[in-house]
Amino acid sequence: MRTPRLWDRIEGMLLGLAIGDSLGNTTEGLLPDQRAQRYGTIRDYLPNPRAENRPVGLPSEYTQLAMWTLEQLLADKGLVPDHLARRFCQQWIFRVSRTLREFIRRYKDEQVPWERAGVASAGNGALARIAPILVPHLQQPSPALWADVALAAMLIHNDPASIGSCLALERLLWEVMGLSSVPDPRWWVDHFCSTLHPLEGEATYETRSPHVPYRGPLWLFVEARVPRAVSDGLSVRDACDWWHSGAYLMETVPSALFILARFAHDPEEAIVRAVNDTKDNDSIAAIVGAVVGALHGRSGLPARWIDGLLGRTDAADDGQVFELALKATGGTVCRVDELRPDDILTSVDNVRPGDTVFFVRQADHEVELRALSQAHRKAFTGIRYRVVQGDEPGSILFTLE
Repeated sequence: MRTPRLWDRIEGMLLGLAIGDSLGNTTEGLLPDQRAQRYGTIRDYLPNPRAENRPVGLPSEYTQLAMWTLEQLLADKGLVPDHLARRFCQQWIFRVSRTLREFIRRYKDEQVPWERAGVASAGNGALARIAPILVPHLQQPSPALWADVALAAMLIHNDPASIGSCLALERLLWEVMGLSSVPDPRWWVDHFCSTLHPLEGEATYETRSPHVPYRGPLWLFVEARVPRAVSDGLSVRDACDWWHSGAYLMETVPSALFILARFAHDPEEAIVRAVNDTKDNDSIAAIVGAVVGALHGRSGLPARWIDGLLGRTDAADDGQVFELALKATGGTVCRVDELRPDDILTSVDNVRPGDTVFFVRQADHEVELRALSQAHRKAFTGIRYRVVQGDEPGSILFTLE
C-alpha cells in the first residue's frame, strides 16, 4: 500500500462516500440475489432515470446530508448544531426516511429546539452522513471532535447505538488517515467495539434474522459474530444473509465491518461487495467507501468512478461534491504563471493533449495537475487550461480556455 498525503485521504473519504452511495442507490432495497439476477455483478454506475438514463453517479439523501454537513462546517469553521439542523431543513431531499421526516416535523414545523428534536431511532442514517465531522479537526486535533460527532449524530438519530457507532466510525476514520499499511482483519472490530462498548449504556437491541436470535447491546453482537464469520471464510453475501443487511444498525454495522475486514486492502472490491451483497446497499457502500477512501486516498479509488460521478448535492449542481472536497483539503486553484521554480508538480490524473486541466496548490511547494472530465464541466469554473502538444517530443503546453 502506498501512503497517500493527508489531503488525498480527505478527498478519498468524501468521494468514497459519494461513490458508494451512487453505485448503490439505483438498486437499493433489492435483495442481493434479486439484484444479481437482474444486473449480474454491478461494477459501474447503472443508467439513471434522473440523468436521462445515462450511467452516471447521482446521490441519495446520504450524500446530500453528508455534503451539507461539510458545507456548513466550512461556513461556520466548525460545528454549530442549530445551523446544521436548519441546513437539513432548507432544501429538497431526494428521499426522506421516517426518522428524517419526524425530525423535520419536530424541528421545522413544531419549533422544537435542536437538542430535543432528534428521534430515538437505531437506523443507519447518522452513520452514513457523519464522516465529514472529522474535517475541521484534522489540522487542529482536540477532544472537541468527539463532542461534535455526538452532537451531529443526535440531531436526527438520538439513540445510544447510533451515537456510539458514529463515534466508533469516526475513530476508525481518524486512525486510518494516519496508517501506512492496511490493518489486519481483527483490527476493525476491536477498534470499533472498544469505542462503542462504554457508550451504549443499558440499551438493548434485537436482531431481525431468525438465523442469529439475539437481544443485547450492539457491540457485543458485533464482537461475537463478525470475527467468527471472517474465520469461517464466509462470503460477504453469506454473512450478510446470516445477520441481514438492512438499514438497522444491528445489520449495517456487522455488514460494513465484515466487508472492511475482508477487503479493506482493495478499495474497489470493498465497495463492489457492499453494493452487490447487501440489501441497504447505498448506505453500507457509503460507509465502506468513506473508510477505504480515507485509507487509500482519492488516488486509490478507480478513476472511472470519479469521472462518472456527477458530484451533485441537489437536482442540478454538478461538481459541488468535488468543489467541497477540494475546500475541505485547504487546496486552492492557481494559475500557471503563479507556479514557482521550486514547486513540485504532480499529475493526479492521466493528462493528454486535448484535455481540460487546472492546477491546485496543496502546500507551499506542492501543486497538483488535475484533468476536468466532461461530467465535471460545471465545477471549477475559474482558471482552466487546454492541453496542447508541445514542440519537443513528450512535452505539453497549456493555453487558457
